[in-house]
Amino acid sequence: MRIACAGGGPAGLYLAVLARLRSGGRDEVVVHERNEAGRTHGFAVTYGEDMLDDAFRNDPAGGEALRRASRLWNAQEIRVGDHRPVHVGGKYGYAIARVDLLDVLARRAEQLGVTIEYGSPVDRADLDADLVVASDGVSSRIRTARAEHFGTTVDEGTNPYVWLGADSDSDTFVWDFQPTDAGWMWIHLYPSSNGVSTCIVECEPDTWEALGLDHMSGAEAVRLVESVFHRTLAGRRLIEPLGGLGDKPWLRFREVRNRTWRDGDLVLAGDAAHTTHFGIGSGTVLAMQDSMGLVDALYGVAGQTAAADLTCPNGRGAALSAYDARRRAEIGPIQDAARRNMQWFEQAGRQLEQVTDPVEFAWSLTDRRGDMGRIHRTLHRATQVPALRQVRRGLTTARRVRRSALRGRQS
Repeated sequence: MRIACAGGGPAGLYLAVLARLRSGGRDEVVVHERNEAGRTHGFAVTYGEDMLDDAFRNDPAGGEALRRASRLWNAQEIRVGDHRPVHVGGKYGYAIARVDLLDVLARRAEQLGVTIEYGSPVDRADLDADLVVASDGVSSRIRTARAEHFGTTVDEGTNPYVWLGADSDSDTFVWDFQPTDAGWMWIHLYPSSNGVSTCIVECEPDTWEALGLDHMSGAEAVRLVESVFHRTLAGRRLIEPLGGLGDKPWLRFREVRNRTWRDGDLVLAGDAAHTTHFGIGSGTVLAMQDSMGLVDALYGVAGQTAAADLTCPNGRGAALSAYDARRRAEIGPIQDAARRNMQWFEQAGRQLEQVTDPVEFAWSLTDRRGDMGRIHRTLHRATQVPALRQVRRGLTTARRVRRSALRGRQS
């Protein structure tokens, strides 16, 4: 079988890796990427233990390379104005620069015999393959050309935001909410593998307009953000993305949903199929899990399902339909939770104006998807006591080391 991936992001590259492995090298895979090698958008991505477990289970050598290239962050703080920082216990994760992640995946793909064609923008008509995977991002040209078939809907959030980097080298994930003369602004600041943290800046539309950000240049906006968050940044500079910010750097989140992810021998994966608000930090993980789900449908799950007859169009079709149905069902509740997360941020200003107890506000942020229980709230309060916080951190570290040991790899 010949597979063509349109888009060399995490979904396309990981699909290529797994298809070569699961087919025993029999299936030919070509990845078409419109950018040149080493050129990508964004700064860093984060993931958790479940993703690392999946990576080791599907490709131990690739999982090891991913973990080795990543950085552990093991603390999370929520800061509100002049209040003392609130600590979030039990939280840790891994971060990797997006360019490093793509390099890890591309090296592994090429090692397995995948052909990657850089500087190769494509649409469906360009691809001669038995299976085409449209993994070309939120603005997917392939999906857009067939939006009526896929039943694509794109809903836009209200809050303006901008992706920046920060010249920062910290192991702490920080949420910082600060007042301005026009309202509240906040940043999500998290570390990366290359010493450049990701800094997502967000505010409500009225604040954005009142501060003049709607007509500021990118450079002017960066200087304003640096002044608002000077304490957290501690003199570290903010970094514009590759290619600069341009005259209109601010974005609004676009939630992409599709009624179906399949059109004949074409399937969607990653942001082309679905998006989740950046506030839950799951986009890359979900994209790679799409690839896992697709290879499971095609090649079967050891000890559970048999491989499809990929030499037969009907066999491939049944596998692609199974992927479509199963993966959409899994993603739906995650998108619902991500929307609740987005709506929380769109109404954050009201809560911030009334904050008297930053610990309670931090709990509202932590439980913004509505999936925490009473015990978590009790633990959240207890975590603010230094001695109890250290105990909880020790237990979290022990849990992390145990999971690492179960994988038989480095922690």
